[in-house]
Amino acid sequence: MFRSLRRTLGALCAAAAVLVLPMAGGAPSAAAAEAAAGAGYWHTNGRQILDANNQSVRIAGINWFGFETTNHVPHGLWSRDYKSMIDQMKSLGYNTLRIPYSDDILKPGTMPDSLNFDGKNTDLRGLTSLQVLDKLVAHAGRSGLKVILDRHRPDSAGQSALWYTSTVPESTWIANLKALATRYKGDSTVIGIDLHNEPHDPACWGCGDTSKDWRLAAERAGNAVLAANPDLLVLVEGVQSYNGVSGWWGGNLMGVADHPVRLDVPNRLVYSAHDYATSVAQQSWFSDPNFPNNMPGIWDRYWGYIFKQNIAPVWVGEFGTTLQATVDQRWLAALVTYLRSTSTYGNDSFHWTFWSWNPNSGDTGGILKDDWQTVDTVKDGYLTSIKAPGFPPGGDPGDPGDPGGGTPACAAVYTVSSDWGGGFNAEVKVTNSGTTALKSWKVTWTWSGSQKVTNMWNASYTQSGATVTATNAAHNGALAAGASATLGFGGTPGGGGVPSVSCTAT
Repeated sequence: MFRSLRRTLGALCAAAAVLVLPMAGGAPSAAAAEAAAGAGYWHTNGRQILDANNQSVRIAGINWFGFETTNHVPHGLWSRDYKSMIDQMKSLGYNTLRIPYSDDILKPGTMPDSLNFDGKNTDLRGLTSLQVLDKLVAHAGRSGLKVILDRHRPDSAGQSALWYTSTVPESTWIANLKALATRYKGDSTVIGIDLHNEPHDPACWGCGDTSKDWRLAAERAGNAVLAANPDLLVLVEGVQSYNGVSGWWGGNLMGVADHPVRLDVPNRLVYSAHDYATSVAQQSWFSDPNFPNNMPGIWDRYWGYIFKQNIAPVWVGEFGTTLQATVDQRWLAALVTYLRSTSTYGNDSFHWTFWSWNPNSGDTGGILKDDWQTVDTVKDGYLTSIKAPGFPPGGDPGDPGDPGGGTPACAAVYTVSSDWGGGFNAEVKVTNSGTTALKSWKVTWTWSGSQKVTNMWNASYTQSGATVTATNAAHNGALAAGASATLGFGGTPGGGGVPSVSCTAT
């Protein structure tokens, strides 16, 4: 609801404050046993999502927006390489990436704007927006992330209440959904399509008016998607109002009880809700004297009952807040509890993707801070208990080939991405420079000054004096010939030079 207040119009990112963080319990042996779950395409069984081997999975992911804006590409690539972004998401424990887009990116010749090719994103140079999407999907698959495509807007001009506009008719919407379903057919990195973001008044559910009935439109579009690729999940959001009861845009799924979505292919339907805090807009339940104890009943009424009655899986596709207000902190803690901790319930839980990775969502901020590097550890910490095991690499990771007796070799390049005097951020790109696939790699450098690593992602490290040794993470040690991996880190103080880096591989 009130979506004109938010999204990508500003570059605001508020600092988060918190009173109490929900604590994650120890993961049970069952979670460890399912760590490899996620293979292939997915399907549903009651309220659970199962992989191709009928192992249960949990979507625990993040939204990265920008394709739906006039940039026609995910935001932040003016600062960083897309691979380092995706690798950082993976390292933080997110296992799924929701990518919003508008139909503009499917127009022939649509080109991305605000991409930095200076030592980063070099393989995106000259590509159309749709080809950039291909690159993101491919790297996500190699990293073990699944992807959900979100038809966020008909065009980059802004949100729409209905799934069509005067310039983007329903026929274009469905044709483009089918085109994407076909484009990624056979690539199980893309597990599903969110048909349209946040339908709201005058959209209705079950009213029978084909010009406004979102449930009927979702059936038409969902069946078209499945005709093109029957392996995909079809994700259907709610509306704003049902039988006089109003809520968040896309967050009201009360009508499912009377008018469920009917698809031609069974076990492909996932319902999706959105939920937000006061930094987006006020709702009556925030001022209830019983808040936040009233919230589980609110969520049960709008969408939670679908899961609890074993009707279908429920995915909270967006939820977020700046965390500035105490009420918002209490809301997020209550919602995380409601979504069910992985340590207690495993994958028999609600699915979710947090809004957002980007810091420039004006009324929620993001997991990243304004420098597009530093993690908001307070906000990310709230999500710890509902994160879930990652997935094995999928898609088309490339054939590492037969080692053939060659000698493993690697090269490394050190780049300072930002320096503010008191501290700095840097990346080290490791490339397999030989002809045989690598199993692992290690890089070492020695600073000439007093620099210290403060945090590192996509690698583990030790530091002895001025010498740092970084070893690959579990997900990025294997590199085919010519392939690369990037580690990133923060350090202090700034002002240091660029050291030479040695690289060894096995």
